Amino acid sequence: MKIPVSLTAYAQELTAFYRAKYPALAPLADVCFLNTVQTTLQPLPDGRTFVITGDIPAMWLRDSSAQVRNYLAFSREDADLRAWLKGVITMQARCVLLDPYANAFNAEANQQGFHDRTEQNDSVWERKYEVDSLCAPILLASEYARATGDASIFDDDLHRMLVRITQVFRCEQHHENSLYTFERDDCPPSDTLTNHGKGTPVGYTGMTWSGFRPSDDACNYGYLIPSNMMAVVALRSAAAMAAQRFGDGKLALECNALAAEIDEGIRRYGIVTHPTYGEIYSYETDGLGHWLLMDDANAPSLLAAPYIGYCAADDPLYLRTRRFVLSADNPYYHQGSCAKGVGSPHTPEGYIWHIGIVMQALTSTDSEEVLHCLSMLAHTHDGTCFMHEAFDPNNPSRYTRPWFAWANTLLASLLIKLKEDGFFA
Repeated sequence: MKIPVSLTAYAQELTAFYRAKYPALAPLADVCFLNTVQTTLQPLPDGRTFVITGDIPAMWLRDSSAQVRNYLAFSREDADLRAWLKGVITMQARCVLLDPYANAFNAEANQQGFHDRTEQNDSVWERKYEVDSLCAPILLASEYARATGDASIFDDDLHRMLVRITQVFRCEQHHENSLYTFERDDCPPSDTLTNHGKGTPVGYTGMTWSGFRPSDDACNYGYLIPSNMMAVVALRSAAAMAAQRFGDGKLALECNALAAEIDEGIRRYGIVTHPTYGEIYSYETDGLGHWLLMDDANAPSLLAAPYIGYCAADDPLYLRTRRFVLSADNPYYHQGSCAKGVGSPHTPEGYIWHIGIVMQALTSTDSEEVLHCLSMLAHTHDGTCFMHEAFDPNNPSRYTRPWFAWANTLLASLLIKLKEDGFFA
């Protein structure tokens, strides 16, 4: 597809800026900024836009939202770009209406992807239910409307999407009544749910249940705190759209009420007292007295709470949690001779994620910490000028997923933010 002039012009501007201010990152600026539009956007004949993740030919709701986010600022004056972005939103709404419990989709009903013991649909690549997958399309639609002023996205499908997501979140407050189950045969334990596909038992907390994490790994305990944080933010955005764009006061009240219940659940059940750090957010809980203390590099994460808009970067509870996350007390924080940062049980033991390092910088209020993150990012891409999924902090030439568009996009987000905020002034 033809790359919009507005994007190529900004890519050149970004490269020139970093050539002057931080030369080691200059070669990454344009390629990471343009990676999504150059390699992953696929306009369909009916006006929808399909967005692959990179080396996996499927569209994740979460990833596709993140991948196009940097382009919103350029779409008000660029009709072609605006049409492609609107096509992403249209595609996402139809995907959610097709199956709100699926996390990844095909461009058409071609039966590609996984065939698991769950409700099947030929258009679904994978049906791992993840709360953040339903949050992402809400937030993208809201941000698109704010950036472009284009109200044409607010059609019947988008309205029905907001209703359906709210219904699912409400249902999964009482997961024991849900019809959703998921089992995968001949796979690692992290790829399937226990208890006949229902997952480990949970009690009522006000939060909404998630079967899987943003990593696509199964939750140990069903209330995933970072995803519930994102749900609070997304539901408030949904309430505003329901009231202001659709004139649906009933839906707006329901979204706000649900957001308040989930937020109260986080406060009551998602905070624990750590012997070293004091009160911090847990990563998961079941409402039955169990908590999982960790963080995963995949966003939403505890580290990403300010990035997703749940709290301020200087919030005391967040800062205590952040100190835990960026320490050896987090079982997925690793340090090597070349880098240190947050990893994930989804990838090889001891590996850290470029997304984790970028998110650390995006949420930092310490300029020295940001500069240290930039140095690690500039020297661990193994000469490819692209971000990877995970890498060995002692040997960055050992890495997973050489083509991971979300990671490239997030680095570009950081470079844009630092430039626009005057970080190098």
